[in-house]
Amino acid sequence: MAASPDDSPRPRVGLIYDERMCRHTTPDGEAHPECPERIRAIWKKLQSEGIPQRCVVLNAKKVEDKYLASVHTRNHIEFIKNISSKEFDSRRQRIASKLDSIYLNVGSSEAAYLAAGSVIEASEKVAKGDLNSVIAIVRPPGHHAESNEAMGFCLFNNVAVAANYLLNEKPELGIKKILIVDWDVHHGNGTQKMFYKDPRVLFFSVHRFDFGCFYPSGDDGAYCMIGEGPGAGYNINIPWEHDQCSDADYIAVWDHVLIPIAKEYNPDIILVSAGFDAAIDDPLGGCCVTPHGYSLLLQKLMQFAQGKIVMVLEGGYNLKSMSNSVLACAKVLLQEESVGSIHTATFKSAWRVIEAVRHELKGYWPVLDVELPLNSLITNSRPCPPEVIYSSSESDVENDEGATHTINFSEFAEHDVLLPLSKLKIDEDNHGKVIASDQVQEEESLSASEASHEAELVTSNEIVDGYITWRSLLSKVEVWYASYGSNMWMPRFLCYIEGGKVEGMSAPCCGSQDKSSPKDVIWKIVPHRLLFGRSHSRTWGAGGVAFLDPERSTSDRAYLCMYRITLEQFNDVLLQENSLHQENGMIKQMASPVLDLHILEYVAKNKSLPLKTLKDGWYSTVLYLETEDDLPILTMTCSASDVERFKSGELPASAPTKDYMKTLVNGLVEGKQLTMEEAVAYVNDAATRKL
Repeated sequence: MAASPDDSPRPRVGLIYDERMCRHTTPDGEAHPECPERIRAIWKKLQSEGIPQRCVVLNAKKVEDKYLASVHTRNHIEFIKNISSKEFDSRRQRIASKLDSIYLNVGSSEAAYLAAGSVIEASEKVAKGDLNSVIAIVRPPGHHAESNEAMGFCLFNNVAVAANYLLNEKPELGIKKILIVDWDVHHGNGTQKMFYKDPRVLFFSVHRFDFGCFYPSGDDGAYCMIGEGPGAGYNINIPWEHDQCSDADYIAVWDHVLIPIAKEYNPDIILVSAGFDAAIDDPLGGCCVTPHGYSLLLQKLMQFAQGKIVMVLEGGYNLKSMSNSVLACAKVLLQEESVGSIHTATFKSAWRVIEAVRHELKGYWPVLDVELPLNSLITNSRPCPPEVIYSSSESDVENDEGATHTINFSEFAEHDVLLPLSKLKIDEDNHGKVIASDQVQEEESLSASEASHEAELVTSNEIVDGYITWRSLLSKVEVWYASYGSNMWMPRFLCYIEGGKVEGMSAPCCGSQDKSSPKDVIWKIVPHRLLFGRSHSRTWGAGGVAFLDPERSTSDRAYLCMYRITLEQFNDVLLQENSLHQENGMIKQMASPVLDLHILEYVAKNKSLPLKTLKDGWYSTVLYLETEDDLPILTMTCSASDVERFKSGELPASAPTKDYMKTLVNGLVEGKQLTMEEAVAYVNDAATRKL
């Protein structure tokens, strides 16, 4: 006689928690979102509900260096191992200040070793079958940590270390395929890079992307980043375009992307990088996933790998929301009843992202080669939320040092401006309210920057249906985009329109939402100076990149390849340029355009305009270079102040790399402007002339 559901054995669920991981804290006791209270709050919540009594409580273990070495360099391992020792007492804080969103103290080394070792312990217990699943309540988190760099609150990449351990150190366990699901609100850049060419790991990350502006910034989290070589198709990014994504958006992407692929992949175990900073009321994430929503996501994963799941804590900074979410997930793993319902509709933008991801991956996963009924799905969806401005703490220039700021966490948690892992400061003149440091304005007379801000406010007020409305409007407005750099070569420019990359680029571009080719291409020579500045870019590596001096000079000439595109496309190119080339830059999410019709009118009257929303970007100034066929000719370049900094030596002026120079020469030669020899001489002259 079959046993009733009540007679079935309770799943064996493990828990790992160790108070020693709370010793990693800010050195002077200042408030910080990634604080010891995070895991204490979770543990107290689980205890209050009797969860530990219904689970198997495991002991935390420190990781061995040889297992860290599978994903981290020897230098990085030695750095984290020794940073808490006395020899670093006098310089530990100075070292941490040069890292990206990292603090260090005397307890950091031990906590990092315990976190990574505990995830290995949990994964091995589940892989062996000793336990059905484990919740690893660990810190510091890990998914941002790269092979040779601690960043984004992460020291060692805990999940990546455990995945490599199962695959390479314990073949007898039979783990040959691992699904890593990263639902932290920030992209798991470190984990992605560690398995980008490895088909044994299917990496899935759903995160806020905001067109490359949300931490960790850049294009690593774009949907076109699908893996390379044998790993092509095994890296899946779901890049949300804005904040306020909720249960419905996440469930939609599970049902239409992750679950179909997971069925085909058939993993042997699932590791969940379980950040809870997409949870409702989280101060960094700005999304609205409920505890019930998280429980549904986890429940849908339990149909795979015989329910072998290791849930590893990553982010999550609202203590109440995070603790309730972990509790809901624990009850799911224990197969206890989960109560709740979904109250919101899916965003229209979420369906666009889902469709784009399915299209990108259908060649690798035939199950996705089925058209979704988008018209009917979008009909019942909701428009994008109002615009919010975000700040990125990442720099594209090597050795740039950014100031770090401490905050009052209670104020920070309640503030309505959401700033992801970025610079914040206390506004002492505004009664201690937290504001973005890049938003502090000096009092001055009406400037071009203020004029552009006023124009942006008009546009925001005119938006009826968020993102869709402005794109529909600007798709009907044509301009000439004038390129003087690598975009002079058509295949390189099309990367910004269609997505992808050309030889020499380190990563592909996302492309424009409108992937239509330019309607026309013409050339023009203008009286401006071409120059090369900066010493390193993410796209091209070491070497300078091209800029156009905003000031006219009758003694100079610069070649321009002009593409007839829409103002919508120009905004997408402008955003991609400044996402890839920024230092502590503020980039606006695309709920409204960076350059709208009002700002365009101002640029036409004043010939140039430094855009405040891109004020720290490398290409933050829009130039108006007269008209052609009654259409405005626009380009983007550095600010006049940056030109002065190049001249003074405050910013480096460097010759271009071989690959970057090749694109310039290709553009000039294939555009029939210069011979090969003339093109090389033109670029070399611009790169070597004294500023």
